[in-house]
Amino acid sequence: MMKAKLIAVTLLLMTAGAVVLYPYVETSATSRPAEPVVPSRHKVEVVFVLDTTGSMGGLIATAKEKIWSIATTLAQAEQSPEIRMGLVAYRDRGDAYVTDVVDLSSDLDTMYGRLMQYAADGGGDTPESVNQALHDAVHRISWSQDPSSYQVIFLVGDAPPHMDYQGEAPYPEIVRAAAASGIVVNTIQCGEMPQTVAPWTEIARLGNGGYLKVEQAGGAFAVSTPFDNEIARLSAELDETRLFYGSVEQMAQLDGKLAATAELEAIATTGSRVRRAVFNATESGRTNLFGDQDLVENVTQGEVALDDVPEEELPESIRGLDRAEQEKRIEELAGRREALQSRIDALAESRAAFIDERVAEEGGAEDSLDRQIYDIVVDQAAPAGLSFEKGPEF
Repeated sequence: MMKAKLIAVTLLLMTAGAVVLYPYVETSATSRPAEPVVPSRHKVEVVFVLDTTGSMGGLIATAKEKIWSIATTLAQAEQSPEIRMGLVAYRDRGDAYVTDVVDLSSDLDTMYGRLMQYAADGGGDTPESVNQALHDAVHRISWSQDPSSYQVIFLVGDAPPHMDYQGEAPYPEIVRAAAASGIVVNTIQCGEMPQTVAPWTEIARLGNGGYLKVEQAGGAFAVSTPFDNEIARLSAELDETRLFYGSVEQMAQLDGKLAATAELEAIATTGSRVRRAVFNATESGRTNLFGDQDLVENVTQGEVALDDVPEEELPESIRGLDRAEQEKRIEELAGRREALQSRIDALAESRAAFIDERVAEEGGAEDSLDRQIYDIVVDQAAPAGLSFEKGPEF
């Protein structure tokens, strides 16, 4: 009996406590600030499957000149997407290589460094290893698993595929697999070889893509402007404001990026360096320029506190300085960076106006490779939520 009374009293006290405390508990739970929802950026992933045999010299040269323009065109989407690019260079069996794969990366400097190494050579028997190249583009590239991203392959070549190699998957099977994964496959035929038209057209059809045709020299629209040399010079100065930091492994990778940039500055044409500068000035291009291990960017944006970076992971140029000197150095670089970017932006606007006049004189450059790629991208990227209004970047 006594035990029953104790239980009853306990239940009564628990009930009373719950009634008294309920408003406090409810208020605490509902008044807790919600975690901010950071929307994920749209993704654009582009892989160029490029024939690098002897007859493709003109198109390879065009690719080296225009890859930055294509990146800038993609960056002009209203949503400022995250852009990753990759390459699959191909030739044929018996050549120096059958395929050479450069995986998708937002570090376009390093990707461009690999592109600069390609020269037209090999081939000779007309058909090339197109099947192997497409297979590697679909199955050896690290495509993201984001179903909302715009994922696209541009197959660029002048010769049809070998269909007589034993044990090799044929392109219809490969392209259907790409389409099933949401990867669009476009084809760009370089030159007039009639045997190439049918397979290139079928590949585009199976890949939900488009078929383009350009002259053997590449078919891109190019124009020099009075602003190019100054933009290229300022861009090189902007590169010098980067202050990378991180672990030994991270620094080894970043050293490779710096080496690629140095090579680009040494051997790329003024036009290519200018187009890179214009791309880097976009919101999408900042990832290529600074990555995610730039101390100036991360400290000034409040993403990293200098006190939280281990001494051994600091850049060597400031590692021996006291904290005040380190902060001063970062502040100086940030100020210099802002001034350089402002000047590049102004010159880029003048350059764009100059080019617009030339494009108008050419009747809109409607037949250029630049315009054709832009028109295809506008249609294909729309389902991924990307919208374009400014036209192609030349």
